[in-house]
Amino acid sequence: MKRKPKTEYQKKLDTYRQLSSRHVLVLEADMSEDDKRTLFHEAELIRKAGNELTGIMKKRYDQLIRTKHYRELKAAYGKAAEKGDDEARKACADEMAQMQKEYHVTWDYCRTAMIPIGKRYGIHSVFALTRAEDVWRGVEKCLYGDGRTLHFVRQGELPNIRAKQINRTITVKVKDESLYFSHRFREKQMTIRISSPDRFQTEETAAVMHYLEAPEAEDRKAVQTLSGERVCIDTFRPCYVSFICKTIRGKLRVYIHLTIEGHAKPKYNKDGTLRHTYGRGKIGSDIGTQTVAYTSDKEVGLKNLAERGSSILENERKERLIYRAMDRSRRAMNPDNYNENGTIRKGRKQWVESNHYKKLKTRHREMCRINAENRHYAIDEDVNHLRELGDVFITEPKNSKKLQKRAEKTTVNERTGKKNPKKRFGKSIKNRCPGYFQGKVQQKFENTGGIYKEVPFDYRASQYDHTVDDYIKKKLTERMFYLKNGPEVQRDWYSSFLLYCYDLPSQSLDKQMCKDEFGRLYQKEKELLAWIKDNKIKILNSGIKIA
Repeated sequence: MKRKPKTEYQKKLDTYRQLSSRHVLVLEADMSEDDKRTLFHEAELIRKAGNELTGIMKKRYDQLIRTKHYRELKAAYGKAAEKGDDEARKACADEMAQMQKEYHVTWDYCRTAMIPIGKRYGIHSVFALTRAEDVWRGVEKCLYGDGRTLHFVRQGELPNIRAKQINRTITVKVKDESLYFSHRFREKQMTIRISSPDRFQTEETAAVMHYLEAPEAEDRKAVQTLSGERVCIDTFRPCYVSFICKTIRGKLRVYIHLTIEGHAKPKYNKDGTLRHTYGRGKIGSDIGTQTVAYTSDKEVGLKNLAERGSSILENERKERLIYRAMDRSRRAMNPDNYNENGTIRKGRKQWVESNHYKKLKTRHREMCRINAENRHYAIDEDVNHLRELGDVFITEPKNSKKLQKRAEKTTVNERTGKKNPKKRFGKSIKNRCPGYFQGKVQQKFENTGGIYKEVPFDYRASQYDHTVDDYIKKKLTERMFYLKNGPEVQRDWYSSFLLYCYDLPSQSLDKQMCKDEFGRLYQKEKELLAWIKDNKIKILNSGIKIA
């Protein structure tokens, strides 16, 4: 049966929905313990079905990659792209796509393979399709991105129960001037309400209910505004709903993630003032593996990443101690799974977990969850503070993915004659999340009318000296250094100062601005370093000595 052609209004509505922004409202579900266990069971079935599909697609992908001809095509595609030869690149892409069809590494095969799996596990077709999309996204990352292999979801890590269609499986309804969600799993019908919404959540749900009163009128208003004023207004249309199942302090908790069309409502303090204000001006920032330095018109700063008040070093130490205790228990219970030198024996093994080990595992999981939440909140607070300082954020390109990888070259220590370890910054990046911080900054500035700019790779903010107008290479261990014709400066702060002096129109360093602004901002840097020393704050890898 052929679909009816879309009307002009429907085409304009589709255009509006493509251009409009989205945000996610997080609500805690108010439901019985029995309903929570039902949702946890459903999420576990979705995990198992997704893992089964992952195994099928992984096998197909591995067979494709093992063929020599496909690897040669991939290499030829890369060379053609470097040379700018579009015809050769297109020919390679067409042949690669044909081989992907032959080996069933396609979205159509992934989607159809999930249908019998979903029926066997008894999950709804909408959830099965959504999980198939997640698996295919991983396949695409391996085919076209930097992915190497497909990964399975571990036991205990429950996936989202996500309904990409708002009118199926998880529906949004309004009753007695309150929002609630209806969901059916097999023969069980569940009505899920919101648990104790705060002021922001109340305003958001009220806007959603206002849209649901007259959705067609709100859509027509949005289309007319887009056609006339070329502006996307916020309709607060509920797009789709997800259920997130978590175990917090031993209790089952379910959270509702409601994706809404438009920008989020502003948040207010108790006295009615705006919680977050948006400043104007330029900010230069040097984001390291563990610290962030920034320079703006109003203030300069140097701080550790992902810290809220107290240092996370103590929490990281507690994580390590618990993990070491888990390792001792695991070795004591499974001596046959280890070689004489302490390494894990190869091959299939059966692991026995003692009750003591299970308790330690629960403690470790809870501590990791708390530390992850603290990192998340700390980064959000830092990003909001930076947005209050200005609306133009200038920094260097992201490089966290490169820094966390092991070194490729094998080097020898001249003093001991032993091989140097190949580890680099993996643990620092895991604990401080510089890539996540930079991504959140970009998202915040672009979504609030600001500008996010990454300077070119040849800018070399860490090497330039404005007092002699020359690039001077420094060792990575030099954190405090003297300018050739100037005072001693902190390396990260000085890099942020040079990024602050970046001229957007000319896309280059404004050398005159460096000379004009250095004296004023250097005085602020001296005050900052004195404050750090007086308060005995340990800034990692900064070179600042604290008595």
